[in-house]
Amino acid sequence: MEQQRKKVTVPDLGRMKAAGERITMVTAYDCAFARLLDEAGVTRIDGRARLTGPHSVAIGERRVSAEHVLVATGSWPSVPAAPGCEHAITSNEAFHLDALPGRVVVVGGGYIAVEFAGIFHGMGAEVRQLYRGELFLRGFDDDVRAHLAEEMRKRGIDLRFGSDVARIEKTPRGLRLALTDGSALEADAVLYATGRRPNTQGLGLEAIGVETGPGGEVLVDDYSRTNVPSVWAIGDVTARINLTPVALHEGVCFARTVFGGVPTVPDHRDVPTAVFSTPNVGTVGVTEREARECYGEVRVFRERFRPLRHTLTGRDEKTLVKLVVDAASDRVVGAHMVGPEAGEILQGIGIAVKCGVTKAQLDATLGIHPTSAEEFVTLRTAVA
Repeated sequence: MEQQRKKVTVPDLGRMKAAGERITMVTAYDCAFARLLDEAGVTRIDGRARLTGPHSVAIGERRVSAEHVLVATGSWPSVPAAPGCEHAITSNEAFHLDALPGRVVVVGGGYIAVEFAGIFHGMGAEVRQLYRGELFLRGFDDDVRAHLAEEMRKRGIDLRFGSDVARIEKTPRGLRLALTDGSALEADAVLYATGRRPNTQGLGLEAIGVETGPGGEVLVDDYSRTNVPSVWAIGDVTARINLTPVALHEGVCFARTVFGGVPTVPDHRDVPTAVFSTPNVGTVGVTEREARECYGEVRVFRERFRPLRHTLTGRDEKTLVKLVVDAASDRVVGAHMVGPEAGEILQGIGIAVKCGVTKAQLDATLGIHPTSAEEFVTLRTAVA
């Protein structure tokens, strides 16, 4: 079910936001999927959809009935209700700014926050990133988090952990931020990347008895089915693993289960992912901390090195590669990297981890020299 879409110009965005209107961003990615649906013979109905029964949906004045209803409405940026938060932008509006702000404060510590900190810094803005925790990218391997923070600071991004915004004020020179630690910052733009909420408001879920969680997420079983047998949900709206490839995988499993006669449970183990920060992060499997809790005895292989090309550029840039191995089985249960093209490299490593690769098998694989990727097959000495 699609959210209502309006064709707007850049100046319209500020007016719509001020009026409290919902803005749905339409990207080339959306258009590509729309074309795929059209070519497959799918009937698309543009409009705001609302469930009116276990088998019925209303789109404006139109009524549609179906044996099964699939909710895949995604999520929406969430901004804390701090005084002056109406002056902030989110990742939605960041792509439609009239001009590049000279001073940007990014608030948050997840994927989107570190990515936009790198984007604005790479375009020439002065960037400060605030995160209320002691280190960003919570849930990632601790070595990855610390190494990325070090590399971002080398590039000139001002990272301030243990700090948050108490208040935002508009001034003649831009925006003034009062922080929870008593300090203050001046900025031209404040981007909040403090999380996303499932898009479930106004869908009529409560009226037909579909259960939702404390964050508004649709509660589903292993097969993505809600407590109402005819209603299913996939993707960010269920708040399982909020990644596009995971949502697509859940959709394929839904189709196999409902229409293919082959009940299929989505596999959420060993999902490879990348953070397109500067430098990139790539990861698959469990962190070292999780491995020690799950497997007990583990072997950890880790290397920090200066990529060969920087012997010519002179840049003080380090890459991190790390393997976490279950000592009992020799199976690689986690692989992590911070460095250029980490996402591209970890896609291949992700295949190996999913297939149950052992450390001995990686050792027997010849490396491609000179590449950063070869470090994954040349790690020989475990960390003490």
